[in-house]
Amino acid sequence: MSIRLVLATGIAAVASALLLAPSAYGQSLKVEPTRPTLQVGQSQQLEAYYVNADGERRRDTTVVFYARGDGALTSRSGEVTAEAPGTHEIIALRPATGSQDRIVQRVSVTVAQAPVGEVAFAEAPAQIYAGTQVPLVAEARTADGQVRDDVAVQMKSSNPEVATVDRLHRIDAQAPGRATITARAEGHEATTTVDVRENPVASLTLSGGADSARTGDVLDFAATARTEAGTAVGDAPIRYAVRTDHTEEIAPGATAEIGADGRFVAEDAGQYTVVATSGGHTATHTVSVTPRGLEGAIEVVGRGRVSNVHTSDLWVWEAPDGRDYAITGTWGGDGEAYFWDVTDPSDITPVDTVTVDARTVNDVKVSDDGRTCIISREGASDRKNGMVILDCSDPTDVSIITEYTNRLTGGVHNLFIYEDHVYALSNGRRYEIINIEDRANPTRVTDFELETPGHSIHDVWVDDGIAYSSNWDDGVVMVDVGNGVKGGSPSNPVEIGRYAYPSGWNHAAFPYDDAETGKDWVVAGDEAFPNGLNTENEPTIPAGWLHFVDVTDPETPSEEARYLVPEAGSHNFWVDGDTLYVAYYNAGLRVVDLSGDLKGNLYEQGREIAHFKSHDPEGRIPNAAMAWGPQPYKGHVFFSDWNSGLWAVELTREE
Repeated sequence: MSIRLVLATGIAAVASALLLAPSAYGQSLKVEPTRPTLQVGQSQQLEAYYVNADGERRRDTTVVFYARGDGALTSRSGEVTAEAPGTHEIIALRPATGSQDRIVQRVSVTVAQAPVGEVAFAEAPAQIYAGTQVPLVAEARTADGQVRDDVAVQMKSSNPEVATVDRLHRIDAQAPGRATITARAEGHEATTTVDVRENPVASLTLSGGADSARTGDVLDFAATARTEAGTAVGDAPIRYAVRTDHTEEIAPGATAEIGADGRFVAEDAGQYTVVATSGGHTATHTVSVTPRGLEGAIEVVGRGRVSNVHTSDLWVWEAPDGRDYAITGTWGGDGEAYFWDVTDPSDITPVDTVTVDARTVNDVKVSDDGRTCIISREGASDRKNGMVILDCSDPTDVSIITEYTNRLTGGVHNLFIYEDHVYALSNGRRYEIINIEDRANPTRVTDFELETPGHSIHDVWVDDGIAYSSNWDDGVVMVDVGNGVKGGSPSNPVEIGRYAYPSGWNHAAFPYDDAETGKDWVVAGDEAFPNGLNTENEPTIPAGWLHFVDVTDPETPSEEARYLVPEAGSHNFWVDGDTLYVAYYNAGLRVVDLSGDLKGNLYEQGREIAHFKSHDPEGRIPNAAMAWGPQPYKGHVFFSDWNSGLWAVELTREE
């Protein structure tokens, strides 16, 4: 969990300043100019002034400026650069000094739209067949190439008898010949010539798919256009659609979808007809879809209740003594990590506690041999933070080996242990790679940091020599740290590919491969608190969902599916085989079937096997489920809940 405040290296601007925290003893912070308005590409210096309780004002060079996004970028000293139109936010922070509390001020910056400099066709076919329809894309762009989506582009054909353009900018090819299409916007125009040719298509066939399927099953259809002689016409435009039979029931109709690639999936049971068209030719195939038929239940087996402090992450492992143990961290507390004997999940027993100088021990990880545990630190009183290396060979008597703070003093939110190396986040900016072969003397190897303006990172997970980092606006970034696909190693991390999505909520990632389809996937999870984070007496209603990204070709990843539970927010998750375990914050623990190919919203397809809401009347916030992280282990599922501690549950399923 994190409330994001991004340190930026550059920013964009409008400013009406609002104090985020009350002034200490009448002190305040003023930022000037108070209402700057910039155009994209322009820069302006912000000046910060400290005003004491007597109203005396002086310029304050200790103030540090941060960005809340990448539409407006700023240097630490407040030089603002406008990157994208809109209203953006900058934070000015005056650190605490001696007896004076820190002061934080919000600056709102407006970036005006740049004028249109040209109109250009981004997508225009050179030739099309008579009787077909194809899209035409024209853009209004600024002088530096930015697309003005808010500007309407008008199109007109010079020869409507050959080709017309409708209000959605689709060309309808009427007859063989040539037509010039003109696009206009704000005094600028562009033209393109379309060559309409005689249509050779005489028939259309539809293959693939199946006669029957379950909800959530992905079927691959392929339509082929042919000439009278039976020759395939590879460049004939083909469009897919799906229709359902009408019912008299007053309720939403059965839903299904099919993409331009012919991949079909249904959310509800029913009769669906897949329709392929090319010009005046049509081919159809009807599919009978039945419910997926998954039924499961989650039974609570044991508890390790923690109600005096919020609980963070967990890790479950087998120790050298052959018994099973779990460690859980704490959030906003006194720097404690709890060790539990979970050999009998119905009798979870606390066996040790380690206390370090921190407010939050957000992440906890254990090495493969079960002897080394590493915990993260945030909010240390000496501001060194970093991570603490523990000897957990005997989980009933854990000892601190050493702490490591080099380049980690800003705080470690998450970390991962992989093959004698630790990948530790540094102040939400990058991850440091540290060799721990000698646990008492860890040594820095290198780091990996993005170069995008205002970048930040929330998590890193390493699997098969590839580090998957979650980077909010920059999405999931895949880096070779030993896999060899790009010649990378822990000392030479090399980026493989990345995938970002519009919300910028990317918080976690988990890779897995599907043996049935041969595809490689990354599950990219959101975290967002649009309704705020309640730490005391009220439940929290987060937002966000899981994105399923096909990374079979990591250089061209594509998002194919999602898992979205309404009115709730995703957090951490784990994939074991073809089963997904999700700690979905206020929606509790969710268990989802991932078998076969994926497309659409898995939540609506009957793929959910079972769910359990971890309400606890004695919780830190009573009766407020806030599932944090799951881990399937030896036939049970262990998960931590922010408000109630450690849970052990058992899943039963019928198919």
